[in-house]
Amino acid sequence: MDNNIEKTIKTPVPLSVLGIYCACFYAAWTVYHFFILRHIELLPTDIVSAVVHDGICKNLIWTLPALLLIRKYSDSLAVELREMFRFKKEDAKYLLLLPVFAAYILFGIFVHGGRPAMTITISQIVTVIFVGLTEELVFRGWLLGATAVRGENAAIAINAVMFLLIHFPRWIREGVFVTNMVQLGFVSIIVLSVVFSMVYLKTKNILLPIVLHMFWDFAVFYLY
Repeated sequence: MDNNIEKTIKTPVPLSVLGIYCACFYAAWTVYHFFILRHIELLPTDIVSAVVHDGICKNLIWTLPALLLIRKYSDSLAVELREMFRFKKEDAKYLLLLPVFAAYILFGIFVHGGRPAMTITISQIVTVIFVGLTEELVFRGWLLGATAVRGENAAIAINAVMFLLIHFPRWIREGVFVTNMVQLGFVSIIVLSVVFSMVYLKTKNILLPIVLHMFWDFAVFYLY
């Protein structure tokens, strides 16, 4: 029995590594938003801008470093690299969250007296594809995986706050920071982060939060 217990014990990712990563990650994303993104937005079309922003820049700043760190510290993560991309048949039940997401968004539209737009652009589709992938690999695959070995509940809470913070540069730049905070628009981000994190730790499958995240963004673009 002692041997079985020993096999489950993981050596956590050093806090110094997480601290340096977070400092560099948040600093890079802030600098990018305030000094680089403005030039990308001047590209000829929205589609080109979306491909460069979400498909190239965001993958370089978000996905590539996260994947390298996931590979390096795989044995120290709550979900190791070799298992996080395995979809198991029993995981399919979590896809029932998709209609729940859609119903929640529709409810909000009708409560405010609106109607579903039922339209989406190609640039928004590009954003949907890459945002779900990049953000879930960073926040669930890497950061949650690296912190959950120290305690899942605390890791989920910290992850939700960190996920909220990464939205601040965009909100500040677009002038909607105060509105989102005063009108509690930030609450949905906290809740979504908790849902994605719980699903990930429960299933040990990064594909599920990626799909859920993509669907949420798609539904917001398509219905609003």
